[in-house]
Amino acid sequence: MSIIRTIILQDIAGQPFEHMAVSDSPDAARRPGILLFPNVLGAKEADFIRAEKVAALGYVVFVVDLFGQGKRATRADADPARYMNALKDDRALLRDRLNAAHALLKGLDGVDPARTAAIGFCFGGLCVLDLARSGADIAGGVSFHGVYQAPPFPNAEITAKLLICHGWDDPIAPPDATVALAQELTQAGCDWQIHAYGGTGHAFTDESVNMPDKGLAYSADADRRSFRAMADFLAELFG
Repeated sequence: MSIIRTIILQDIAGQPFEHMAVSDSPDAARRPGILLFPNVLGAKEADFIRAEKVAALGYVVFVVDLFGQGKRATRADADPARYMNALKDDRALLRDRLNAAHALLKGLDGVDPARTAAIGFCFGGLCVLDLARSGADIAGGVSFHGVYQAPPFPNAEITAKLLICHGWDDPIAPPDATVALAQELTQAGCDWQIHAYGGTGHAFTDESVNMPDKGLAYSADADRRSFRAMADFLAELFG
């Protein structure tokens, strides 16, 4: 089995964006398409590797560039959150970019436009939730150690099923924020589930993170369990 990576360029309001489509099949058979929203740093090799693991389950995975071509951050930067914060401060702009990426995914060769979903990590988890909140016709979404605050405007009807994979000791999404998300989704009539992992903080899928004093650390157990939960969830959506 060979993995195929394809750079996909997109123009949004005159700004170039550079996405990556990942598939394990060169044939023309249409498969479900999965948006993958990266964390605070933007699209990077770790996301492409994660996309390959998901693609091996039988999907076309689309790693989304939300910041713009060439706009990437590292943890060594003076302000590694600058691109993310610009979108968190303008949730309408974020919503529009999320939906533009979804529209592009649905038009890709090999993607069944009637069968799409989204997964996301940290800031990407917020993106999954905001895409669902926008009323996008994704079948479902999975947030890994995400950010939960709702945007400052009314949601559209949420039709997507949602799986929230959550570290219970996450300082970015403490218990009150998690309960507030559950209440929001319940009031919206959403089909939702939360998998909470005890003794687990933020960034539990990111092997490069080891800051337990700040509540951010990789957890092999939570990473394995959440990936399995995601795989089962996607299989239920599209099986």
